[in-house]
Amino acid sequence: MNVVKKIWSWASTLAIAFVVASVVGIFIVQPYQVDGHSMDPTLHDSERVYVSKLPHTFSYLPEYGDIVIIDSRVDRNRGLKDDVLENPLIQLFRNTTDHVFYIKRVVGKPGDILEFKNHHVYRNGEEVNEPYVKEMMFFESDKKWIVPADHIFVMGDNRNNSEDSRDIGYIPLDHVLGKKIIP
Repeated sequence: MNVVKKIWSWASTLAIAFVVASVVGIFIVQPYQVDGHSMDPTLHDSERVYVSKLPHTFSYLPEYGDIVIIDSRVDRNRGLKDDVLENPLIQLFRNTTDHVFYIKRVVGKPGDILEFKNHHVYRNGEEVNEPYVKEMMFFESDKKWIVPADHIFVMGDNRNNSEDSRDIGYIPLDHVLGKKIIP
């Protein structure tokens, strides 16, 4: 009987630790690993960053220049089920290799008018000062991009090597999974 109590004690302790770690990862803070070079020179391939999940949990609108983790599947709705299943602890048991999470910088917020001309980004008619950009951007467009309500526009710092809102479209706020906090 004493052995059963010890096993139960260990099992319940591990279960509680798993639940607490899952809740922290889903709602508070979560590690991510940079995959690719779209954020060079700010972040590098395979670099580990920690992300505050509080903006996602409480639906905060990120600020210009914030580095955010997004779900690139903008054509589908997200829910709590997604947040739970995408938690790293749950992923250990799921064996999935989806690369749907991107790390990008916020360039436009709802109502902003973005233009790409003279190798620069213009927001609401003013050139955006972007000292973090890797090199001169080759992308130009005659189109004016108007960010819809409850969406943001994101780009990588390596503008010539980034799949971002120019390709996948505007990012719904519920697809902004967190904001980079460390390093």
